[in-house]
Amino acid sequence: MATSAAGPVAIIGSGLIGQSWAMLFASGGFKVKLYDIEQQKITNSLENIRKEIKLLEQSGSLKGALSAHQQLSLISGCRDIQEAVEGAMHIQECVPEDLKLKKEIFARLDGLVGDDVVLSSSTSCLLPSRLFTGLAHVQQCIVAHPVNPPYYVPLVELVPHPETAPATVDRTHALMQKIGQAPIRVQKEIEGFALNRLQYAIISEAWRLVQEGVVSPGDLDLVMSHGLGLRYAFLGPLETMHLNAEGMRSYCDRYGEGMKHVLRTFGPVPEFSGATVERVHQAMCAKVPADPEHLAARRQWRDECLRRLIKLKHQVPPQ
Repeated sequence: MATSAAGPVAIIGSGLIGQSWAMLFASGGFKVKLYDIEQQKITNSLENIRKEIKLLEQSGSLKGALSAHQQLSLISGCRDIQEAVEGAMHIQECVPEDLKLKKEIFARLDGLVGDDVVLSSSTSCLLPSRLFTGLAHVQQCIVAHPVNPPYYVPLVELVPHPETAPATVDRTHALMQKIGQAPIRVQKEIEGFALNRLQYAIISEAWRLVQEGVVSPGDLDLVMSHGLGLRYAFLGPLETMHLNAEGMRSYCDRYGEGMKHVLRTFGPVPEFSGATVERVHQAMCAKVPADPEHLAARRQWRDECLRRLIKLKHQVPPQ
């Protein structure tokens, strides 16, 4: 398999993640075929993409060097999967998070493609060994897990199958960088990959603190939005440790015992059910009612905040 390639990209599944991938690849100048089984889904998705790209251009937030018109001209819809993947150098699967469905899709793709295409899944939790084992083109298979919303949060976790060729990882890493994403290499399979393991660790302790009456749900969120989150938008936890002392060795010498003491007090995995669910739900609904209109408005506000944060990060000189 070649270490680099240029050519069209096929997106399998036209939901929100598929639409985001289509916009990202078009921003990098790639022709994109967006596949789905229903024409109405494709039509709706293309219209959503058109509106979003136009709004991004108007706000000065459109990625890439091409205009909105030029990017939109690169994206087309397709109901025939064979036609969608013909000539593609990269195929990004974005169907619902259902193992049986995804395996069926990859089995179908396995019979359609040659040796020069990367078969990539957007799954957030299914291990590559469960998705790709037994495929003839397993060396070309990889998970490329984006973070929601992918257009504003550039991280992509690259997770290979044990039999994935190193060239597949390298090529996908380079492609993600080309379209403006920030890929990381997860060196081996692990449940939850890296991002969700960190996210679930935070959620788990947040839940315990609320459940045990240590802090209110609202104050818990402030700990992140007005505390840790501000640092973590620019620095990771390891560099934060490094800077909070005279280097990492100094931090571990100074705070290691204290960290272990606190960590030993962590409780079991929460059930995420019962009275705590109702308490947290009511607290969240007091801030953002759980109806489609309010949730959509809050997501739009979130995306605007992320857009401004990314713009700021680009303005800060890299160190």
